[in-house]
Amino acid sequence: MPMMSFFSRKRDKDKEEEAPTAERATKAFLPDEQRANFELDIALLEDEDGTQEQRLLKVAEREVFSAAEESLKRLHVIKMGRCPVCGEHLSQHISANICESCGWNRYDTPKSGTVRVHLRQTESTIEGDHAYVLKGGDCLVVKGDVVLARIPASSFSWVEYVWSDTELEQRQKTFTDHLQIACGWCGGLCDTGKDGFHLVHVAFGVSQERYCFCSDECYEAFRRMYPARVHRNCYDRNCNDCDFCVKRYGDEADGIRMIAKDFLRMPKK
Repeated sequence: MPMMSFFSRKRDKDKEEEAPTAERATKAFLPDEQRANFELDIALLEDEDGTQEQRLLKVAEREVFSAAEESLKRLHVIKMGRCPVCGEHLSQHISANICESCGWNRYDTPKSGTVRVHLRQTESTIEGDHAYVLKGGDCLVVKGDVVLARIPASSFSWVEYVWSDTELEQRQKTFTDHLQIACGWCGGLCDTGKDGFHLVHVAFGVSQERYCFCSDECYEAFRRMYPARVHRNCYDRNCNDCDFCVKRYGDEADGIRMIAKDFLRMPKK
């Protein structure tokens, strides 16, 4: 056996063993047809030292990094309460962000519940684990990690997300457990399930503010120290029936789920 041939095969074997883990994982998770095309393209572009493939890999990495920067920028815009498309204010909920101006939206779907796609002009439905409405209007129904059906936009009416009571209870518990709400008077942590917990909206100036208190004593001490400035009955008046200040929170803002956007923090270990 020629010595040069031996070392050449050894280098090829070492190069194969040192292939990036991410690249091997990408091959493993590509659908069958895409994986076959991937291997074909690699064979067409393959050269002796692999420089062509490395150059294309760097180009792909730059595109991925650029996309990640754009994604992070959009998330910061959403976190600041603005629509990433038109810049208007978002209607923000725990599991959904909706722009009433341009229609942009992002929302959670059930992880364990069923998705039902209702067909037009019939009572029939197609059920799956996930449903994706594509840009062209078609709907892909996925079940068990395979595409069960592709429904043309003209053939389906609406998508129903079936949330199980168990998952809803678990989500509620998760959000509540992660809430770390500081008392507006003593600065201690509030227990939202404890008697004496208060969530109030009050205006000291022209705009509405939100405060939480851990006990009746802290709430009353705060009221004595900081009387509302807009009108005398601000603490006790229903905000839905009042137009004295600029509202910063919607009509549904009294619910504990609505304060999570302001106070959601991972608990310290």
